[in-house]
Amino acid sequence: MTTSSNARISALKIKLFSDGADLDGILAMYRNPWISGFTTNPTLMRKAGISNYEAFGRRLLAAVPDRPISLEVFADDLEGMEVQARKIATWGSNVNVKIPVTNTKSVFTGPLISRLSADGVELNVTAIMTLDQVKAVADALHPDTAAIISVFAGRIADTGVDPEPLMRSAVAAIAHRPKAELLWASPREVLNVFQAEATGTHIITATPDILNKLSLTGKDLTEYSLETVKMFHNDATAAGFSI
Repeated sequence: MTTSSNARISALKIKLFSDGADLDGILAMYRNPWISGFTTNPTLMRKAGISNYEAFGRRLLAAVPDRPISLEVFADDLEGMEVQARKIATWGSNVNVKIPVTNTKSVFTGPLISRLSADGVELNVTAIMTLDQVKAVADALHPDTAAIISVFAGRIADTGVDPEPLMRSAVAAIAHRPKAELLWASPREVLNVFQAEATGTHIITATPDILNKLSLTGKDLTEYSLETVKMFHNDATAAGFSI
């Protein structure tokens, strides 16, 4: 990593979280002082081959005791979500319990969010994609309890919509909840880190693949062009191509 990339990354005000469920990968990112926290979800955990949810969650929280870690409920009814949320909250002092903004039947989880937040459970409300959802979640949160509001900006962009205006509006929409932080979820490229920072978003969570590409920040583009040409040439030579 160059001095210029180090300086630019160090100057970021946005918090960098690492998203994943591979314990070795998480521990590798934990050694990086730029990483302020971690997120995961049931889909990532399934892909990582995890079969015992609680054992993995407890092991992860024990291995990373001093940075926030988001672990998600997976029940689909609000009563079941609450039981799971309260259990997960006991696993470690640094856990954020992830609650989806709705269940699979499109029922808003606001009443559950209100109960848990009022009881001091620090939440990460997830799968948000509209400003109305941001506002409803912010209103449901208790003003004295820290929380994360996760907007899936990358998925919004996948639909052809620029998420930056929404994220700027979301920052303003949660201003009456000073202990709540807005999170840019599902980024697709390093550029999204700087876009998120420009909107005033507090946190971005990204896969290690994206976070590791931060080392390219500020790289000379003429040099990068030459490296790309060399890569194509070397691969063609290694493949033994001829015309």
